[in-house]
Amino acid sequence: MYFRFRDGRNLKDPVSLWTGVSSSELTRRDFIKFTSLAGAGLTLGALVPEAVNAAAGGSAAAGLAMPFVRIDPDNTVTVISKHVEAGQGVWTGLPAVVAEELDASWSQMRIESAPARVPMYGNFAFDPRGSVQGTGGSTAMANSWMQLRQAGATARVMLVEAAAAQWKVPAGEITVSEGVLEHQKSGKKATFGELAAHAAKMPVPDPKDLKLKDPSQFKVIGRDKLPRLDSRAKSSGQQQFAIDVMLPGMMTAVVMRPPRFGGKVVSFDATQAKAVPGVVDVVQIPRGVAVVGRDMWSAKKGREVLQVTWDDSGAETRGTAQILAEYKQLAQQPDAVKAAQEGDVDAALKKAAHTLDAEFEFPYLAHAPMEPLTAVARLSADKCEIWAGCQFQTIDQVNAAMAAGLKPDQVFINTLAAGGTFGRRANAESDYIAEVASIAKAVGGKYPVRLIWTREDDIMGGRYRPMNYHRITAGLSQDGKVIAYKQRVVGQSIMAGTPFAAMMKDGLDPTAVEGHAAEQYDIENTHVTWSQPKSAVPVLWWRSVGHSHMSISKEIMFDELAEAAGKDPVAFRLAHLEKHPKHAAVLRLVAEKAGWDKPFPKGSGRGRGVAVQESFNTVVAQVVEVTVKGDTITVDRVVCAVHCGIAINPDVIKAQMQSGIGYGLAAALHGKITFTDGRVDQTNFHQYAVLRINEMPRDIEVHVVPSTDAPTGVGEPGLPPIAPAVANAVRAAAGIKLRKLPFDLAEARRSAKA
Repeated sequence: MYFRFRDGRNLKDPVSLWTGVSSSELTRRDFIKFTSLAGAGLTLGALVPEAVNAAAGGSAAAGLAMPFVRIDPDNTVTVISKHVEAGQGVWTGLPAVVAEELDASWSQMRIESAPARVPMYGNFAFDPRGSVQGTGGSTAMANSWMQLRQAGATARVMLVEAAAAQWKVPAGEITVSEGVLEHQKSGKKATFGELAAHAAKMPVPDPKDLKLKDPSQFKVIGRDKLPRLDSRAKSSGQQQFAIDVMLPGMMTAVVMRPPRFGGKVVSFDATQAKAVPGVVDVVQIPRGVAVVGRDMWSAKKGREVLQVTWDDSGAETRGTAQILAEYKQLAQQPDAVKAAQEGDVDAALKKAAHTLDAEFEFPYLAHAPMEPLTAVARLSADKCEIWAGCQFQTIDQVNAAMAAGLKPDQVFINTLAAGGTFGRRANAESDYIAEVASIAKAVGGKYPVRLIWTREDDIMGGRYRPMNYHRITAGLSQDGKVIAYKQRVVGQSIMAGTPFAAMMKDGLDPTAVEGHAAEQYDIENTHVTWSQPKSAVPVLWWRSVGHSHMSISKEIMFDELAEAAGKDPVAFRLAHLEKHPKHAAVLRLVAEKAGWDKPFPKGSGRGRGVAVQESFNTVVAQVVEVTVKGDTITVDRVVCAVHCGIAINPDVIKAQMQSGIGYGLAAALHGKITFTDGRVDQTNFHQYAVLRINEMPRDIEVHVVPSTDAPTGVGEPGLPPIAPAVANAVRAAAGIKLRKLPFDLAEARRSAKA
């Protein structure tokens, strides 16, 4: 997920909400006011040049960056992370960047979550002004790379200057290594902690004068098996998540929400609910009716007997088959938004030596993170405190303020670790944050409230990856090149009707069609259009967003085109990648490492499939080996190659590729949310299956392409290639075409005979 936030409810200039200064008027003097250079230690807010790397690949955008580094007398170096840690490894990657430029010892590095405050902790990939703090779109490292290098280098200069002043020696003669400053001629040494207080009094160097390390000098960045800073706490149970927060007098709440999306409360009878021992309050909030108890069990039992009358006049009442039928009908209509056009695709199709038509179906998908949504709120007359694994702190702050009847600067968010998110916590309404603030408001702030979504609430609670239908017609020339590619996409918009609609241009939601063939391959004649159906089902970015389905139809289609052209699938793709050298390089690497030139014997039930996709400025290619027995697909091996710029932490990159593969396989083999009369059919993991450990490939190889380019994202790009690579491997093994997810071999065989 990625966006550039422009405007929204009460959020025309978020910078001014927190600072009292318009972002367009923010000066260096104003910015320095937000730094703290005092006390027993050194708390550093490092300024970076006005032209910062706001996007991967080094493109510049005007803005200010404010990464904080705190060095305490106990010799610990704490990096203040503006990004939530949701398992993706930013609490290790961000400190690694600071440690490198600071020349700190890894053992002294610590991490803390930043408060919700912009522009100090704004994400410049979202907005060059830093007006929005948030995590998403695999932007954490790309956005923070230059900021944190500057922060570490600034702290290092100030420590050196402090040592030079104390020792009365030239600063140029002082060396720094593993958290120790040394002057060899005099034999003097000091740790960071010993110099921190004096360093705090040193002038902050001009960013233009800082000398950053050449990548050849890196000792921490690129180190394999760098220990994660959060591993010990998570493995020992000491890591605090929202469900672990315990405040004096705190009550626990659950919410009865409409059984159909778009439904509203008409009335409710709380008599039986209030009779349940432990239930203390039953209150209506904008999203339903909340039952508050002294513990989770009491609140849950109270909700079970709560009587609510619903108004379904504006609700979604259709079933999945009806919705899909409308999608297919819409795909036949001439009205659509143009996403890409090059050449004359209709004329090229008429001249094609061979044409191929295909339809692809993709279901709604739940995010299903390990930790269901949970948040804690404590409300007083002029203050609201929130504890949660927040992904969009700025937007959450505004929505909590609206729910509580306060101003955004009266809402204080304590960002905790999140047990997974995959985009679920990043929605324009801040649903679970707004809910807990609404409950606290409804009970008059009498006690702190902990809101817990059950697993059933989470699976049935919406914010799904949109259902999609693709129809594609492609044409081949006599010599086997793709000369025409025409695609119609039908799916709900994630951005329309939200503050993110400002990103839409000429009616197009870019996240609905991102990663299509016209972007990824060299094709002379292309025409890609998108139609948006109406539905009350709430949708949201899901790991890799539009790439999660666009990559599948594209890569399966290209494999079938290669077969029609009588070409090897890898060679066929390379012939269409002359303008995409990174794609070609990654594809060659993965083919080599997978042993692509050694095919399995025909009739063995084994096959290899390949897919490549660029998403979030990162190119990933995967080769999958499968065994097909009857109607069962077993994924035996996955070889993955990734080009993500400089590898800050190779072990985390590999883990994220493995994670994306597992998450993508769950969707490919099992994942679907369906409806009957507008009600969600799935309730828990027995019906919405995630990948089991025995289904994970026995062998996953990850090869990182060496690079000194600025880092790009890795949290999401590992997912898009896996499903199409599996489908292509199944076709190679058993000759079965898979164009509907989740993959069902029995159904595919029946469809082929029909």
